Amino acid sequence: MSDQVQVVLIAAAWAGGVGVLGLGLAWLLRRLSVRWLATLVAVVAVGAVVAGMVGTARAMFLSDHDFGVVLLVALVAGVVAVTVAMAVGGAFAGWSHSLQQDARRFGESGEFVGDSRGPAELRALSDELARTSAKLAESRTREARLEDSRRELVSWVSHDLRTPLAGLRAMTEALEDGLAEDPGRYHRQIRSEVDRMVRMVDDLFELSRIHAGVLRLSLQPVALGDLVSEALAGADPVARARKVRLGGSVEDGLLLHADPAELSRVLSNLLMNAIRHTPADGVVEIHGRAVPEGVELSVTDGCGGLSAEDMARVFDVAWQGSTARTPHATDGPAGSGAGLGLAIVKGIVEAHRGRVAVANHAPGCQFLVQLPT
Repeated sequence: MSDQVQVVLIAAAWAGGVGVLGLGLAWLLRRLSVRWLATLVAVVAVGAVVAGMVGTARAMFLSDHDFGVVLLVALVAGVVAVTVAMAVGGAFAGWSHSLQQDARRFGESGEFVGDSRGPAELRALSDELARTSAKLAESRTREARLEDSRRELVSWVSHDLRTPLAGLRAMTEALEDGLAEDPGRYHRQIRSEVDRMVRMVDDLFELSRIHAGVLRLSLQPVALGDLVSEALAGADPVARARKVRLGGSVEDGLLLHADPAELSRVLSNLLMNAIRHTPADGVVEIHGRAVPEGVELSVTDGCGGLSAEDMARVFDVAWQGSTARTPHATDGPAGSGAGLGLAIVKGIVEAHRGRVAVANHAPGCQFLVQLPT
């Protein structure tokens, strides 16, 4: 066996023993500050070097003087290494303590401001906490909006259902007492109010299914042009009654994988919403085209535009717009104004893994629906 191999083996045995001892100490001291763990690493590194030199001194034929010099140099280097390790460990402990204080404040206030100090791992952790803080802030804002929507929905139910019920009761009492001069008109009015209440209950049921996550889609290939044609035909009588013109176009051959009944409801709700907020002699248009993400549907009305506040709430439950829009009277199918139609549109579109948005588009608004094919 050559001298070099003997030196390597002896040094490995002595230094390995120190390393094993260092690992044991590190396990025992694992709950201490990182400052002391970094110091332990430096001590073990220098100890391994010294142990290797002690074990190989004879094999390398070092004199006592030379061995003493080498050992002294190693000890000086060890002092420097331990000092640097303590300084780095102290700095790391300080950065960790600062991050701990920020995390504690994050838990108390829910807000976290990222700190760019420290090594890459701590900066990455700080950035992740900052992103989490931003997501939580968005969640709190969304929860507050949902709570406002729930209160508005309760207020709407107590008002918009109580009012027709009171009217129905008055009309039925007039019919029972024989005070109705035109019973046929009363019957037609009762039928109209009942139909309106049925639509409200259907919308509430649909919305509850969406929010509960139990909406089941029957996906199948659907020709978008056929659905748009049916939706326009269904909305045409209402548009004519309000003197609103309907128009639009769909690119030929557009197919998508969707639930035809639910998608028809999306188109119907968007068209009725557009008709309801478009003044007489206005125009409502619907267009469909292929986009890289799938299929895009746009419904443009003549509502006069939305404010930034209204645009942020347009898909909220029970939102019925503000005076900035151009509302009609609440008679007839397009005038139910329950504030649920657009919320249902959003829920159905998202159930199809699509997205819906709104933007001002002269002379009114444009609702954009993107669906995967």
